[in-house]
Amino acid sequence: MGFSNTSYLNPRTVILIGIPGLEHVQFWIGFPFFAVCLLALVGNTFLLIIIPTERTLHQPMYIFLAVLAATDLGLCISIAPKMLVIFWFASCSMAFDACLTQLFFIHALQGMESGILLAMAFDRYVAICDPLRHTSILTPSVLVKMVVVVAIRATILVGILPILLKRLQLFQSVVIVHSYCEHMAVVKLAAEDVRVNKSYGLFVAFAILGFDMMLVFLSYILIFRAVFRLPQREARLKAFNTCTAHIVVFLEFYILAFFSFFSHRFGHVSPYVHILLSTIYLLVPPALNPIVYGVKTKEIRRRVAQIFIFNTQH
Repeated sequence: MGFSNTSYLNPRTVILIGIPGLEHVQFWIGFPFFAVCLLALVGNTFLLIIIPTERTLHQPMYIFLAVLAATDLGLCISIAPKMLVIFWFASCSMAFDACLTQLFFIHALQGMESGILLAMAFDRYVAICDPLRHTSILTPSVLVKMVVVVAIRATILVGILPILLKRLQLFQSVVIVHSYCEHMAVVKLAAEDVRVNKSYGLFVAFAILGFDMMLVFLSYILIFRAVFRLPQREARLKAFNTCTAHIVVFLEFYILAFFSFFSHRFGHVSPYVHILLSTIYLLVPPALNPIVYGVKTKEIRRRVAQIFIFNTQH
């Protein structure tokens, strides 16, 4: 499907082509993506069932993990249905307003995920660097306020993106070279001056992802400094072990995020490589996060085993 030379004034619909250059195998690519989404849905649903019902998990880290699981579910629901419909049924058209709505939810949930990872890093910092005051600092009301601030920040900053796009009237094409509505992919359709859109998109990326990443790095510098000061090797290993799951989740999220972000704006990778990687970046962490925390947390492993044993006995 090629681009049209015609200009479009206030288009009501857009066309998502999926993965450019791989249209002939998109049907088959849909199956591994479906498997990843199914794994994410099942894994995060388990977390949302287990964490509220298991009293030993009523701690700040696992409360944040439950919020992360809800965010990951939202990401999968925002992306997967339309993407799989494109891959399997070649249903590529989408209302422009629906596209902007999808764009908002994808980027807002990304921003929330980044903020929750920062909150989890702060929890680990307090737990290791000031353990005696951990429960008095991270009280239930403080946890609620942190989650609310993360949600409001993402909603306000990302909410301006579709507003800025909506003010554009003239487009050189309505064909989005992507499998979902992503901000820069939509910006590139415009036949008008989009410097404000690009600049604000960069600002949002650095105000959320860049800011959070720097603070997470700072938290871990302080954490590692405190860990290496512990006199006993067993104490150092135990303290470090409480952080490993979060470190794995943090690295998978930010490495994929920034590779996708910079390749889209400044890189020269093939379009299908970029779109595959950006889709993997959004769908793989939600599938891996429950596995990482399930492997590292015996209470989660035990409850999952109980659920399966109960179901097999009935």
